[in-house]
Amino acid sequence: MADTKPLILAVDDDHNVLQAVNRDLRKAFRATYRILATTSAKEALDALEEVARKNDPVALLVSDQRMPEMLGVDFLEKARKLHPNAKRVLLTAYSDTDAAIRAINDIQLDYYLMKPWDPPEERLFPVLNDLLDEWQAAYKPLYSGIRVIGYPFSPKSHRLKDFLAGNLIPYRWVDAQHGEEAQGLMSLHAVAENELPLVVFEDGSALRDPDTRMVAERIGLQHTALHALYDVAIIGAGPAGLAAAVYGASEGLKTILVERRAPGGQAGTSSRIENYLGFPKGLSGADLTRRAIAQATRFGTEFLSPQEVTSITLKDGYKILQLGDGSTLNARSAIVTTGVDYRKLDSSGLDQFTGAGVYYGAATTEAANFVNQQVFVVGGGNSAGQAAMYLSQFAAQVHIVIRKEDLTSTMSSYLIDQIAGTPNIRLEPCAVVVEAKGSDRLEQLVLEDLRTREQREVTAAALFVFIGAKPYTDWLQDSIIKDKRGFVVTGQELKHYAAFPRIWKEDRDPYLLETCQPGIFAAGDVRSGAMNRVASAVGEGAMSISFVHQYLAAN
Repeated sequence: MADTKPLILAVDDDHNVLQAVNRDLRKAFRATYRILATTSAKEALDALEEVARKNDPVALLVSDQRMPEMLGVDFLEKARKLHPNAKRVLLTAYSDTDAAIRAINDIQLDYYLMKPWDPPEERLFPVLNDLLDEWQAAYKPLYSGIRVIGYPFSPKSHRLKDFLAGNLIPYRWVDAQHGEEAQGLMSLHAVAENELPLVVFEDGSALRDPDTRMVAERIGLQHTALHALYDVAIIGAGPAGLAAAVYGASEGLKTILVERRAPGGQAGTSSRIENYLGFPKGLSGADLTRRAIAQATRFGTEFLSPQEVTSITLKDGYKILQLGDGSTLNARSAIVTTGVDYRKLDSSGLDQFTGAGVYYGAATTEAANFVNQQVFVVGGGNSAGQAAMYLSQFAAQVHIVIRKEDLTSTMSSYLIDQIAGTPNIRLEPCAVVVEAKGSDRLEQLVLEDLRTREQREVTAAALFVFIGAKPYTDWLQDSIIKDKRGFVVTGQELKHYAAFPRIWKEDRDPYLLETCQPGIFAAGDVRSGAMNRVASAVGEGAMSISFVHQYLAAN
């Protein structure tokens, strides 16, 4: 929230009068308000425009009527478009009272004062105090952080919101279809509807229709390495990667953490993790991520985001990471913690509504758009259950679509019990989504009963997909052995693969979390045989640092 005092602005072309106005205003109100005074109406309008860009509050405008650049009524009318809630006072001579009275109707003038107003204690301060008390009663402090203006079912807007939320950057969503705030910001920054989304920053600057890299640069996220060589490079900032970063940096290793999208991984998007050790009331994925990022950076971890690693090559024992922007990063060891992505649902029509009613994860980002509406969740795992519980706080009805008869084999019992006790969550067993329909956004789904093959069309404002786990390993070259599902194989399990003897040339066996390439480790959900739990991912991330120490000591 803004700490800036609300502004009182006075404009009068007569220096003597302006000096008197400024003196009296400062005498009575400077403890609570900023006072600005100028002889130029144009200069005053420029200042008000800059104040509007910065989203600072304006409480009171005091203007002389007869000024050479423009009449006071005209000035107040222009100022009203920039700051419609500010109180407006006109300073007039007796001959201008008719114009002042007309202005009460024409521009909703709040008061006019006859010059001179001596003594101010009787003729000025009581009037202004009443107006300012009235303004304060209606005033709600404006949000001073990042604002995103766009349409709720725009894929571009969704990507920006998802990026900011994932990177723990507070922002305010402003629906371009409703309210004066959106129209005012679009007018202020001269942005047309086809140029949305618009991102307005705290200092008043703005980006129209930006990509996430532009926003990342603007908010100061780092995407270029600061050093020539690191002891350990961690690829992926999910729970395993964050744990590795905390332990690596705290134990004196020069540590860099590289994340292609946002920290936290799938766990970071969870609305509530209730089975994590030490948090009996549970905690959100965002809260866990925030704590871990703060801890890692406090110990000295360097964090690059958004930045993608496209390949790893080895040269003289060093690990050379090729980054998405064409640059490289050099490390003595590397830990792959890229986790998994939700699998895409291949049903007809879904692709065209992705970001416009169809979402992969993102329940916490988009839930508020579906108040009192019908929403569907596909998936029977914990992530789907947590999303359904969160969505139930907003939607009229949440439908969980699963292929099986019930949730017992795929979801934790505590979540099953919560879902059973939530009246607006309904299970749709033995069912699949076969088609999505709508115009410019999702409006209907076609569900098929797997037992009877009967299809039915249902009204759906949103579909949240949480199906399966596809490891994010396509970027790894063939010299890293993966199992048939694409998960990275480590430790003794490597001996079951024919390619292992051709690749591994060390005299020792691979460490428990080491891949077929010496000094490259894997931890968390990306690893073949991992347990797919937040706590086990954190444990593996911490454990991987122990093996990094052993590897570095021997090399």
